Amino acid sequence: MSQSVSLFDARPFFEKALAYGVQHGIIDQVKLDAICQDAPKGMVQIARYFGTEFLRPELEKARDRMVNLVSLYLENTSGGDLQLAAESLRDNSFLSRSKGGSDMLKALIAMPQNSHFGMNEGTGFTDDHIPLLAKWTLRTLPEYQVELAQRTQAALLVDAAAWMADTLGLNADDLEEAGKDAEAVIRTALLAHTARRTEMPDWVAFEKLIAALRKKHTKADGSTQVALAIAVPKDLPATFAPVVVRIRQSVLADMPKILDASLTVRKLFDQTPAYMGRYFWLEDAVSEVDHFDRSASAAWNKATDGHGDDGSLLTLFLCVAAGSAHKTVLTEKSAATLVRKIRKNGLQPALATDFIFSQAPQQHQNDYAQLWDAFIEDAQPTLKSDNDYALKDALALLRRECNIGP
Repeated sequence: MSQSVSLFDARPFFEKALAYGVQHGIIDQVKLDAICQDAPKGMVQIARYFGTEFLRPELEKARDRMVNLVSLYLENTSGGDLQLAAESLRDNSFLSRSKGGSDMLKALIAMPQNSHFGMNEGTGFTDDHIPLLAKWTLRTLPEYQVELAQRTQAALLVDAAAWMADTLGLNADDLEEAGKDAEAVIRTALLAHTARRTEMPDWVAFEKLIAALRKKHTKADGSTQVALAIAVPKDLPATFAPVVVRIRQSVLADMPKILDASLTVRKLFDQTPAYMGRYFWLEDAVSEVDHFDRSASAAWNKATDGHGDDGSLLTLFLCVAAGSAHKTVLTEKSAATLVRKIRKNGLQPALATDFIFSQAPQQHQNDYAQLWDAFIEDAQPTLKSDNDYALKDALALLRRECNIGP
């Protein structure tokens, strides 16, 4: 049985193409002489660009860089076809093939490294990239191709996200300033289009968007219609379609969690590790504070019935700490019932403190907390005393400090 042995040719692709061209009459002596004249010039230029042309080690490295740059360009443009590569050497100057390899690498380095806005300069190749270019001038074509594939995918994601954001009134500069991942931008844009929104949401609008989706897709029995159709813009460019469709699948996979009303929007998207940074919203501190103030004001007014005196507030805080219905005034009978409940089940002062810091107007929170702490420190022994069988001391305390009606 005959066996064939193939020899591994470790020569640079330029040398292979040159030898092939000479062997097959593609490259004549005139072209060889021209290459011999151009090569020293190219070595000096490359040595000067990356350091100095006055040191022998730098010149030797420049020779290696030049041969590799020509090899990268020839092998990439010819697809590894020695005939085409030899013809390229014949029809063009040696220095132009070296420049072609350099331009390939500069274009690669200028591409986004990842799909995160704000981490890509977007300014093209600059002098700051020269040290990185120096490394790439000695890399192989397979290494270049792997990096190119990764960066091409990142660039496609960035461009797709920019297009999706633009349909919702947000330009590329805004995305750069926001500094979020392109996939997160696309996910939120898909949700916005599905909910028929026309603008990229800030946090307040994002909460409303999710709430609307939950309301629309929750059945009467409380279950959710998880098979939600995520809309893709009809005029989406075909170039972006594969990327957006792939990310759409990840949104569909998220829908059971997104539609789960047992998780608050803040808890899911801003406090759950797997979802933090997964979706995008504009950071608008003024809008969030205004929304918080209006929401807190409405909730606080409802809880206090508009009363702001110390007696009404302490009555409310005590009810919260006892786990009872929120009231700002108690009858004698309901006050006695509250004391009995406290003596049976105990008090949780922290509940009232949490209530203050989550519901009270921000400018009053510390004052209300101090009011509550001072009251409960003095009142708790009396309220929980087993010696006050008739509740006289406890009720006297409540009449004095809280709001007890007839």
